Amino acid sequence: MEVARTTLLRWAEALAGSAMTGMGFTKSLYETERFEEILHVASEIRFAADIAGIGIADQASTDDIYDHWLHSVGAGVPGYVTPKAAVAAIVGNDRGEILLVQRSDSGIWLYPTGWADVGYSPAEVAVKEVLEETGIEIEPVRLVAVMDGMRRGFTAVPLYSMIFYCRAIGGSLRAHPLETRDVGWFSRDKLPSPLAHGDKWLPMAFRAIDGAIEPTHFDPVRDPFWQGSKSEANRQDS
Repeated sequence: MEVARTTLLRWAEALAGSAMTGMGFTKSLYETERFEEILHVASEIRFAADIAGIGIADQASTDDIYDHWLHSVGAGVPGYVTPKAAVAAIVGNDRGEILLVQRSDSGIWLYPTGWADVGYSPAEVAVKEVLEETGIEIEPVRLVAVMDGMRRGFTAVPLYSMIFYCRAIGGSLRAHPLETRDVGWFSRDKLPSPLAHGDKWLPMAFRAIDGAIEPTHFDPVRDPFWQGSKSEANRQDS
């Protein structure tokens, strides 16, 4: 059975995280050598996943991946490897439209999102990111989802995304000169293309814009944890 790229990425990043965390805490040379071996295996899996995703092997070699991870090792608690955190905003207006941005790096359309900055609460990051990327002022209303970006296929690095539903309260559309190619308000029947994984979040987004109050969405617990769903195992990633 062919293994999905998302599964390879998850295996690689989990092995690498455990190995780097182990190196950050151990005082034993013997254990450090074992962790380095695990990191080598993880880099080979990650390399295979990269080839599966892009079809070529010239993006980063196994040694490049290994060296990058190895130089990321810290000591003690700073060396404990955890997923990165991002904050996103589903923003609606009085016409029931959704605010979307076209990312400058990939050209895909998505809701405003960005890394969680130190010194800001998640809701404050949402306000800041939307204003910077689109020129629109917002008011966060509620947290609608906490998603594992790697499991959802949104990202190739370990990432938790906190998604807020927000109301537009002012400002005017203005694309960020570096982060976005374009921004706009869109109705559900006139969405832009290409749209990033719209089937996975658009229904939830428009239900929130329509006023539906739902429990916060989150990824279900797998049993066992390391066994992906049948759909994940059988999916052929493009």
